[in-house]
Amino acid sequence: GVVDSEKVKSDDLDANFPESELETEIKRTEEEPTRESGGNILDVSADYPRDKHISIQRHLADLEKLADLREDKKKPCPLCPEEKFKACYSHKLHRHLQNLHWKVSVEFKGYRMCICHLPCRPVKPNLVGDQTLSKMGAHYHCIICSATITRRTDMIGHINRHVNKGETESRFITVRAPTNEVIKESATEVQVLPNHSTPQKTDSYFNPKMKLNRQLIFCALAVLAEERKPIECLDAFGATGIMGLQWAKHLKSSVKVTINDCNENSVKIIKENCHLNKMKVKLNMKEGDSDGAVGDEENTDTIEVTKMDANVIMHLRSFDFIHLDPFGTSVNYLDSAFRNVRNLGIVSLTSTDISSLYAKAQHVALRHYGCNIVRTEYYKELAARIVIAAVTRAAARCNKGIEVLLAVALEHFVLVVVRVLRGPSTADNSAKKIQYLIHCQWCEERIFQKEGNMVEENPYQQLPCDCHGSMPGRTAVVLGPLWSGSLFNTGFLRRMLLEAVQYGLDGAQPLLKTLVCEAECTTLKRFSTHGPGDENKQEECGVYIKTSNISAESYIVPGKRKGEEVIRGAIKRQRAEHSTEHPAFYYNMHRHSIRGMNMPKLNKFLNYLSEAGYRVSRTHFDPMGVRTNAPLAQFKTVLMKYSTPTYTVGQAEGPLHLPGDVQVGEEVPAAADTKEEDAEFPEDDKSGVVNAVSTQSYPTDCAAD
Repeated sequence: GVVDSEKVKSDDLDANFPESELETEIKRTEEEPTRESGGNILDVSADYPRDKHISIQRHLADLEKLADLREDKKKPCPLCPEEKFKACYSHKLHRHLQNLHWKVSVEFKGYRMCICHLPCRPVKPNLVGDQTLSKMGAHYHCIICSATITRRTDMIGHINRHVNKGETESRFITVRAPTNEVIKESATEVQVLPNHSTPQKTDSYFNPKMKLNRQLIFCALAVLAEERKPIECLDAFGATGIMGLQWAKHLKSSVKVTINDCNENSVKIIKENCHLNKMKVKLNMKEGDSDGAVGDEENTDTIEVTKMDANVIMHLRSFDFIHLDPFGTSVNYLDSAFRNVRNLGIVSLTSTDISSLYAKAQHVALRHYGCNIVRTEYYKELAARIVIAAVTRAAARCNKGIEVLLAVALEHFVLVVVRVLRGPSTADNSAKKIQYLIHCQWCEERIFQKEGNMVEENPYQQLPCDCHGSMPGRTAVVLGPLWSGSLFNTGFLRRMLLEAVQYGLDGAQPLLKTLVCEAECTTLKRFSTHGPGDENKQEECGVYIKTSNISAESYIVPGKRKGEEVIRGAIKRQRAEHSTEHPAFYYNMHRHSIRGMNMPKLNKFLNYLSEAGYRVSRTHFDPMGVRTNAPLAQFKTVLMKYSTPTYTVGQAEGPLHLPGDVQVGEEVPAAADTKEEDAEFPEDDKSGVVNAVSTQSYPTDCAAD
């Protein structure tokens, strides 16, 4: 009876459709297996795509057509079994399909994936005594693959993953060529997928905002390439391969580039990008022979592409330069990076887990870095010192010490570049620079805890402020462990700046000039990026850079060990020249501004602190930050001394009443000098005068709130 009914229904179906529609159906669709449930037999509409389930339709009327195959007045739901929804009249069926199936559907390219209640999803049976109950749940059928997913949010995420991978046809038919986008950066072209800017959602993540990060790393590698040639460098997380391609394209025979990624699709894109930039590819030995006869090591335009876990390749091979840029924290790869890195090599790492490093997720910072932190005015420098402390501990476990060459913390990332110094003595010296920080939560005063194993009776005495005596309760917290040493190497930064000028990296030059200025902790105005014999000079906020007469190539002598000794001696001479470290941390002018008073211009204030005998400079961590060795009390005193009252309407004509600690004879900038200050410092557009928001009149004899 069932077979006969199937033949009758199919004959009726053929009779209802014209020949043209049947031919279209044969060309565009494959017949779906019919469903037998209570004698109801359903077929597929001719309007729907190939290899798709009956729950996937373009219009609600298409679902109703499936139910119209039955000639009875009462019609069943095509997506529900009879025991769940019995046959009913057309108006009731229309409401059922619209409210239960159509409203909760997932849309994709004009099609709707409606929720299905048919017994087509395998569900584990529930054993109750000796009986087996087959309880079928609602689910969705994927329009691209054969997956069945229960939740609507999971179905949306499943479809998005297909789209990110370029899979928009049934049975995973991937068409990459028309969907790929070509992006050019620093004379290097790379192909990326459509959703390349979404991390962890695509195989080829590419962030244009990290261009400055890539330029800084390139400058560091270029400086190392001047010291010794050739050097083996590794980009452990290639993604699109943009960074390694830039290294090989500009530095050429000075470097041997290896780009690694553990994702197969990323490795494929890296190879395509190498061919796009006319680079030959040398495959990993495990994968097979090379693409295009690239066996000899003398071939300069060759990039080795490997498909391994980053920890595995760093354990197997030695490198002179290693860059780590995973999604999030880098702590899981530090031990492997320092295991085989060569002596006097460089390890650079980019950490993008800024939510934990910038004290927004303090429990994550404790879990990843073993560090206790709170949100402070100098939170970006705090993040850099947290990462360096983790790097130092990882290097010390391998009997290696570090020298910090560069530490940058910007909006999207924290970049740390260190030089590796082999030996237990250097490891001990580096480990001693990891200390705890005492931070006052009232006035933001801070100081590193004194070295020693003895417990102090009153650790608050180490702080220069007296908040503990004047405020109730506990006023300070202990942060760390943190790196307490220097964050910059001035000589290395100068050479990085010269490389940036040589290769035309305009985006990195202003930051490098600020870093040199910050490393020296000076506000001198004269800046030169040329050799000592060149008379051309550039005016920029920074210092006058003098380049050494001895080039880096003169350090290279025949013999590996002897050459390294000469390089080590040159590094020691550079340290002796720049032994004065910059002050730790900085102060924010807005944080310590005085209510009812207008602050002076930032550059003017730097001059006032410098005239008072303190070292002072701006900082890249904060546009309104001031790095100085002045105590916080003296910082506030100078700020109060050169601040002017905020005038109200009835007060503008009256005399000025200065704070008690400012003498009448001392020079105080008045409101009339504002134009003169603006003309003298036109480049400072971020250090404007802070006006009081309220129109309330403050007493003129009140110095501060």
